[in-house]
Amino acid sequence: MMRPPAPLIVAAVALAALTGFVDVVTWIELAGFFAASMGGDMVRLGIGLAHGDAVGVRLAVALVMMFVSGVIAASVVAHRFAAQHAPPAMLTVTVALAGSAIAAFWSLTMAALLLLAFAMGVRTGVLARDGDDPLGPVSVTVAIVRMARGLAAALMGAPGDRAWAPHLLLVLGFACGGVAGAIASRASLASAVTIAAAAAAALTVALTLSSGRKGRVRRV
Repeated sequence: MMRPPAPLIVAAVALAALTGFVDVVTWIELAGFFAASMGGDMVRLGIGLAHGDAVGVRLAVALVMMFVSGVIAASVVAHRFAAQHAPPAMLTVTVALAGSAIAAFWSLTMAALLLLAFAMGVRTGVLARDGDDPLGPVSVTVAIVRMARGLAAALMGAPGDRAWAPHLLLVLGFACGGVAGAIASRASLASAVTIAAAAAAALTVALTLSSGRKGRVRRV
């Protein structure tokens, strides 16, 4: 198991924290549905179908479809910009979160929450390279599984000392983001999503600057 470069780890942890923040905000607002954790929404879909909860079924399907739309958008961006796709993909996340914040300020709560799911779909492609993200698509489940596999490899004396550590950082980042999301939600949905949009904008700037430095190094 190869250890990813430090800048990629930092970016992935930041994305994990943003994901945890948004997921908790959505969970609180929708009483148990998610913007990023599609496994949870599929569980709610199954429960809704079993109990005849038409509202729950429609909500779960809508969130999943918006998430899928975001993944498709991320794939289009990646195809268009190739190796330099991270900044425009993150910009797309930022725009979606900003739109969600505006919708929330106008009390268009459902539109705001669906835009959060779209943004979380796009964010899965921010760090992907040729369809493969070495840290996983910033999924806490994937991170836990890879961390456990790394620990198992370390216990068996396999090469790649502490290769599990970046995945542990992803889990901790997601958890810290969740705590921040829960605190931010005490004010209002609009203020919480505005914080998420601002954080995404900052990450967009950081990725753009990093991409620019890499471009200059290649030219040299």
